[in-house]
Amino acid sequence: MLDKFKDAVKRGYINLQIITGHILRFKSDPFMDEVQNSAQIIHDGAVAIKDGQIVCVDTKDIVMDRYHGAQIHDFKDHLVTAGFVDAHVHYPQTAMIASWGKRLIDWLNTYTFPEESKFGDPDYANAIAARYLDLGIAHGTTTMASFCTIHPESVDAFFHAASVRNMCVVAGKTCMDRNAPDNLRDTPQTAYDHSKALLEKWHGVGRNHYAITPRFSPTSTPEQLFALGELWAEHPECLMQTHLSEQTDEIDWVKGLFPNARDYLDTYEAFGLLGKNGLYGHAIHLEPREIDRLREIGAAVVHCPTSNTFIGSGLFNMIQLKGRGLRVGLATDTGGGSSFSMLRTMAAAYEIGQLRGAALHPAQLLWLATVGSAQSLGLETKIGNITVGQSADIVALNLQSTAAIAQRYATAQDIWEAIFPTIMMGDDRAIAKVWINGKAY
Repeated sequence: MLDKFKDAVKRGYINLQIITGHILRFKSDPFMDEVQNSAQIIHDGAVAIKDGQIVCVDTKDIVMDRYHGAQIHDFKDHLVTAGFVDAHVHYPQTAMIASWGKRLIDWLNTYTFPEESKFGDPDYANAIAARYLDLGIAHGTTTMASFCTIHPESVDAFFHAASVRNMCVVAGKTCMDRNAPDNLRDTPQTAYDHSKALLEKWHGVGRNHYAITPRFSPTSTPEQLFALGELWAEHPECLMQTHLSEQTDEIDWVKGLFPNARDYLDTYEAFGLLGKNGLYGHAIHLEPREIDRLREIGAAVVHCPTSNTFIGSGLFNMIQLKGRGLRVGLATDTGGGSSFSMLRTMAAAYEIGQLRGAALHPAQLLWLATVGSAQSLGLETKIGNITVGQSADIVALNLQSTAAIAQRYATAQDIWEAIFPTIMMGDDRAIAKVWINGKAY
């Protein structure tokens, strides 16, 4: 044993960790390829981690033989997967999640705007940011793309809390200069100035990524949309996140505000806010031209199933949009979404798929919550998969976390049957362990 320890020190592996279990990794997109080709599960497998990165993925025997002296995390009966990536959230809505009733516009006025008005207070913003990230981690989410509020303090709070936890996150100051309360409006100039200052302060610092963030067309004047389009043109490496075609009455509102626009997407495209690094939340009621332009430009859309059902928005057409070649992420949409859990979000995506006539495979659901969402954020080379060279953002899922799940697990005929009950019925009790950049939580 002492000789192995000395060997580990000599070879630089003393800081190594090994996680064992059923290792899930993706070789291709299971929407575009057969599941048996795209999703690989290494039974009795292992992942080796060094300095926060994945350095080896193989069978347990091979990894253990190659890396001596490592700290062992044994999860032999668990599914070990990449940490979940939540591609569209509003962390300032944490405290008002699951608020009763209302369509989108009334819901914003009744619940969202009063809560968001509190985030000019740094202490309040810091407390909610910490609470939200801890809730996310408890549910196995290791990366989020969040809207903040108009207050720069809300952005600082989120990035600071994420930095303390060494999380890979995306966020930006929400910009609104009309159709919002006076205390939640900025101007075209302050939207540009504050966003630019925050971008320069946080983008690329540690694992932080800035997203230019107009809330949506109805709350920004053409002048503000133009200013943010100019900022994006100056910093095309950044993401731009917004909302698109969430509800039919919202679309009618947009038509009234932008009578010369060809469609909702055109209200962004006309001002330089359509691009490959664009991230468009919801995208339920898309016109054929909008689908074509999103595909042509290589932009991403984000499916928010619990939000879409909770607020009564409609049924996202996953198979159509994936079939047309769009990049699609998955998201809780906290707090329009009614859960912090990406497992619950996957379950809702399955249910909406059924209503659309397509039963999504468990591999497709897990892909959406990991690789697919990472791709939508342009971060697929850094996070979202159990792959050598990626950050060690990893989750061990207990596939028998409750009595109800365990009894179904016991009768499963294959690994996918064993996994599916946890997707449909699992919650934070299924999250056995989370690693963020190699640190266990």
